[in-house]
Amino acid sequence: MNTEGLESLPTSELHDRAVRYAVRHGDLEFLWNLLKVIPAAEAATGHETETTADLSRVSALLSDAIAAGEGELGEALRPVYIDYLAKHPEA
Repeated sequence: MNTEGLESLPTSELHDRAVRYAVRHGDLEFLWNLLKVIPAAEAATGHETETTADLSRVSALLSDAIAAGEGELGEALRPVYIDYLAKHPEA
């Protein structure tokens, strides 16, 4: 799917497709990058207290990664999902 097609998808679907593809293909680089950008995305959505907690607990980051397709956090991460899915059109 091209970038324009990806832009039209709901954020939750972008998240699910990107994470599912990365897990299925063992793309730890993408998953690690997602974990690294979640705190910045949370800060961008005004959730600075969650950012501090996430940086101190890896389990919180993993939990966030699984749920990072919803709400303001999902919207903040849309560009990450679109970029990844555009590079992997078979996802």
